Amino acid sequence: MDDEFAEANSAPGRGHGEGGKFSHVPVLLKPAIEFLAVRRGGTYIDATLGLGGHSWEIATRLGAQGHLIGFDKDPAALERTRERLTQPPAEMATDWPKVELVHASFADVAQHVAAASVDGLLADVGVSSMQLEDAARGFSFQADGPLDMRMNPQSGQTAEQVVNRIDERELANAIYEFGEERRSRRIARAIVRARPIHTTAQLAEVISAAARPMNQAERRIHPATKTFQALRILVNRELDDLRTLLSVDVAPQVLKPGGRLVVISFHSLEDRIVKDGLRDGARDGWYRVLTKKPVTAEEEEIGRNPRSRSAKLRAAERM
Repeated sequence: MDDEFAEANSAPGRGHGEGGKFSHVPVLLKPAIEFLAVRRGGTYIDATLGLGGHSWEIATRLGAQGHLIGFDKDPAALERTRERLTQPPAEMATDWPKVELVHASFADVAQHVAAASVDGLLADVGVSSMQLEDAARGFSFQADGPLDMRMNPQSGQTAEQVVNRIDERELANAIYEFGEERRSRRIARAIVRARPIHTTAQLAEVISAAARPMNQAERRIHPATKTFQALRILVNRELDDLRTLLSVDVAPQVLKPGGRLVVISFHSLEDRIVKDGLRDGARDGWYRVLTKKPVTAEEEEIGRNPRSRSAKLRAAERM
């Protein structure tokens, strides 16, 4: 189950607090920076820029000769974070790295970055707090909004198009596979009967009526949580993009020998892909895996940011 999404639909997405330039609290920040082993003058990629919390910490360690490249498929994230990363505080202005922001999925990193040119690549995958908290984006059922769910609102099918056009069997399979929802057939049947569905509130109501919680464990999360997760993953091709990033044609190609790859995931589907990708890469001689088991948040961080409860970090070094 996507605990990240469940937490986000009952609390702020990535957590908020005071700290440096940002009110945003990036998940697993300390271990991510440690595993990246950021060195002055290096070139580092933040493959999921978001609100730039990880990028800020990387940038402060790079110095004027360093190079930070931020990727995000969401143009709103790039624009919101651009000023923060390109206009550092006066006391740091003379020792700030070159910052380059790219509107693209992390699956396309190798198309924008030269081979063997990167000292470290960080990917904090999943949905961002900025997307969850904007009702107009349609990611959350906490507030009514259009059924969009696209991380890049400039391309691809919306969740509304998927919900209203896909056939019942395909919809049920997607809800089961990407949401790990055992009541997927019942939910898909209810959605098809209720068409057309245009808003997040409409969809959540249909799902809630079809999949009422049967026990205490099911009552802990909203009945629509897993289906919304499934639709988001389907609309954005999230798992396909993650597999592409970890394939031999992308991350291993852009990393220098000794370069570090750090991936933070938030549910079992993602973590399985990361685990298998690093294992296969090590078997084929691309990586030395640095994390025998995933690194998880300590109790202090979980108390500060509930979303971190489900985060898992895995890391490897390019051979």
